[in-house]
Amino acid sequence: MQGNLRYKILLLSFALLLFPLKGITVDKTTALRIEKEIQKHNLEIIKMRRFLHMNPELSNREYETAKLVGAKLISLGLEVKKGIAKTGVVALLRGSQQGATVGIRADMDALPIQELTDVPFKSLNPGVMHACGHDIHTSIALGTAMVLTGLRDKIKGNIKFIFQPAEEGPPPGEEGGASLMIKEGVLQEPSVGAIFGLHVWPEDLGKAYFIPGHMMASSDWFQIVIKGKSSHGAQPHKGVDSIALASNIVMSLQSVISRTTNPTDPAVLTIGKINGGTRSNIIAQKVILEGTVRTLSERNREKIPQLMENIVKGITHSFGADYTFNYRKGAPSLYNHPELAKIMLPTLLKVLGEEHVKELAPQMVAEDFSYYCQEIPGFYFFLGVKNPGQETVAPLHNPYFNPDEGSITLGIKIMCHLLLDCLERQGHLESYSP
Repeated sequence: MQGNLRYKILLLSFALLLFPLKGITVDKTTALRIEKEIQKHNLEIIKMRRFLHMNPELSNREYETAKLVGAKLISLGLEVKKGIAKTGVVALLRGSQQGATVGIRADMDALPIQELTDVPFKSLNPGVMHACGHDIHTSIALGTAMVLTGLRDKIKGNIKFIFQPAEEGPPPGEEGGASLMIKEGVLQEPSVGAIFGLHVWPEDLGKAYFIPGHMMASSDWFQIVIKGKSSHGAQPHKGVDSIALASNIVMSLQSVISRTTNPTDPAVLTIGKINGGTRSNIIAQKVILEGTVRTLSERNREKIPQLMENIVKGITHSFGADYTFNYRKGAPSLYNHPELAKIMLPTLLKVLGEEHVKELAPQMVAEDFSYYCQEIPGFYFFLGVKNPGQETVAPLHNPYFNPDEGSITLGIKIMCHLLLDCLERQGHLESYSP
């Protein structure tokens, strides 16, 4: 896969030498202004990031985070709306010239994890931590707003800054996240033509990871309730053993992936939770299984639930048991629009250098940025956050996760170039559809 991207980059670089695209990258003077603005605001941005890290908030509860974000955006003179999708904040930066509108999205919520790092700005909220780097994402978006406000004269159109709650999923019984932001009109007034986003990634600082098309998987939830019949543990023939049936079902469900899906079209089915039984000498009457299904293609996503239920039904009914099967779709597969990727990849190469833009195979983790990509063309990439001096770095969703803060200034630089270049090429946006 890595060789394929190198080949594409070489072809693209050669083509750009022969047929340079007018306005494909910001000019040297503007690039220098971006660098100066980043340096001007760098200390403040780092302070904001550390404050966010010390005060993490769970999904749909990002009250203080939203206050900080909103106050900073208002101080920049942007048009700010608060309380979107509960705690979301949206700001509009109008350029000095008329044109299209492009968006940048950052997520703000933290995770229910007890932080175990030894940094001086570790979480002050017990059991809550920015273990997925959303404090970095928010800081990059805020920094981008600060920098581009100083370059308003170079903006040919508008930039909409979207600070989203509940990317990790809203609490049970609540709506939230990207889908609710869209429902409440975040991509309208004015209409957003393309949207950009990033995620910190536990790989080398200074590198970006990108692939056109499907980059991340859809994420669906399921619950299977197996209803057997209780009896004495010494007399299993008088009952219907839900635990034995659950064991059979867990193993059989793996054949859905291994024997009914194309091996070149990845899918994952994981049982992450089992709950059943009351005592060691009682045949369990009920067992509850919960898990997740991840797919890249919509084809797999549509067919897998029925295949699962067929297996559950066959096993339970064969032994005189019953079941309920609940399946709930979550975020769809994250899809990088190929045409948008074609015109924006040169910007990524220009900013980082060809050797620092890497291809990463599609990942089976999920991100609700994918909802935006269903509505408008999206461009999403991973940004390396591992300090070069470290041999390893803790993974995402880990209590020891500690991204290098150097990724913030680099992320701001990349986003400034992407947004300005996209507006420079805005004539192409009208012809794209998600």
